[in-house]
Amino acid sequence: MRPTGRLHLGHYHGVLKNWVRLQHEYECFFFVADWHAMTTEYEHPQSLSANVWDMLIDWLAVGINPGSATLFIQSKVPEQAELHLLLSMLTPQSWLERVPSYKDKQSLLRESEGLTYGLLGYPLLQAADILTYRAGLVPVGADQVAHIEMARELARRFNHLYGREAGFEDNARLALKKLGKKTGKLYKELRKDFLSQGNGDALLTAQALVREQASLTLADQERLIGYLEGIGRSILPEPQVMLAPMAKMPGLDGEKMSNSSANTIPLRAEPDEVSQQIRTMRTDPARVRLSDPGNPDVCPVWQFHRVYSDDAIQQRVQSACRGGQWGCLECKQPVIDAIVAEQEPIRARAFQYQQEPDLLRSLIADGTDKARDAARATLDELREAMGLSYR
Repeated sequence: MRPTGRLHLGHYHGVLKNWVRLQHEYECFFFVADWHAMTTEYEHPQSLSANVWDMLIDWLAVGINPGSATLFIQSKVPEQAELHLLLSMLTPQSWLERVPSYKDKQSLLRESEGLTYGLLGYPLLQAADILTYRAGLVPVGADQVAHIEMARELARRFNHLYGREAGFEDNARLALKKLGKKTGKLYKELRKDFLSQGNGDALLTAQALVREQASLTLADQERLIGYLEGIGRSILPEPQVMLAPMAKMPGLDGEKMSNSSANTIPLRAEPDEVSQQIRTMRTDPARVRLSDPGNPDVCPVWQFHRVYSDDAIQQRVQSACRGGQWGCLECKQPVIDAIVAEQEPIRARAFQYQQEPDLLRSLIADGTDKARDAARATLDELREAMGLSYR
């Protein structure tokens, strides 16, 4: 996540609640993407440091646990930058220019100074973020699918260029024997099913089967994964998209909540701020007097009720508003109460970390060490495959 400003309820409902769930189901790496923030904010770095630490406090406050997931700051892991550099050596320029997000920026930034390499290389750095940790799944929204496909293509290209070792098939068969009779038979059946029938589920099952074999060396695992597809060693696994649940959080104007639209409720807003923001929201413009019938479908407040109110309150809103029996301030109060109640424990946990900055920095330092260990293991192997390991 890019540290470009205060987190708001849109971040919480759209991303962070999903991360809290994922950390208990997978081995997760969550990092503050400060290099990515520099692609658009390079002229205004003054607030970057404060934004980074505030974001990490927000993550911890909503329930992301450094004991369950690895939390770190992107720029504290230079191996990611090195992989970005190495990938740039084999990435055709045309691949980067065709990415939809870059085309969008081109149309918006007319001055050539605005079209930096940072913008052009954004998806390449994102691919390095993913491939450094050999991620199997990447939780993203639909707008990021093209970027994950770029990472998949780069992994495929890298494996094609550098995964060809002498005697690969012989080495793969030797690795196959190490699986044992029963597991080896299952592996062969799954491989045949994929190669002859194109069964993608068989491929995924076989890949998972290989990764579960703790007795195999990493090199043997890569050979067997590559052998599934009839290619060389799969040094970089191709990441898969995990489409995040679509949770559109409405803003104060009824549109999607976004800092750029100035329609947000901060994640750690004080109760008085929440009350003031909701109470001054616009409502159905056709409803002038209390007795006038209203239409919740055109009222931004109704969208908040759909997120925060139970069925009973929603039915009451529909009935009282359409019947001219409920004032707009009365209608807004359950939303205010629900948001304040949701934020209360978040503010309390955040306050604890604000009071103990050394603890916060210690937790992130531990996460950074863990991330660097994983990154070094990947880079060591990549350097060797590319002929850059001088011993």
